[in-house]
Amino acid sequence: MRDYHKDPLTGGCQCGRVRYRITTAPIKPHVCHCRMCQKAAGGPFLALAEIELKDFAWTREQPAWFRSSEAVERGFCPACGTPLHFRYIGSDRIDITLPSLDEPNAVAPEEEFGWESRLAWLDRLGTLPRSTTEDSTPPEALETYASRQHPDHE
Repeated sequence: MRDYHKDPLTGGCQCGRVRYRITTAPIKPHVCHCRMCQKAAGGPFLALAEIELKDFAWTREQPAWFRSSEAVERGFCPACGTPLHFRYIGSDRIDITLPSLDEPNAVAPEEEFGWESRLAWLDRLGTLPRSTTEDSTPPEALETYASRQHPDHE
């Protein structure tokens, strides 16, 4: 079992400007299919897990905030736009986006919310043809792909 005080979870945005640390196990990992989460993620759902604020810290800069409703604020990197969190105004908890973790497989969703807005085509995902980036990109194009992404560690 992971000792989060000795081996905290860390994460951040794509460019590395905003970083965070978590010193306890996330609770209620889930995906939310609601329309607001779809738009905030720019994808079919948003994967999140709750953390008590006392066990969470921004370690490099603060995110920008968008108040998506009277009850909710969302944090994202002001430089690269990576969605980082969801928080009910005044709550002592914050929901971090699971893909922003340096180890995104460390926390797996256990529930789905906002099912009424779930996109029907998600059912097809396991049946579509698959390829790797290397298989679907010409070698000369791959040579031009220089990642500007921050590495998945501090």
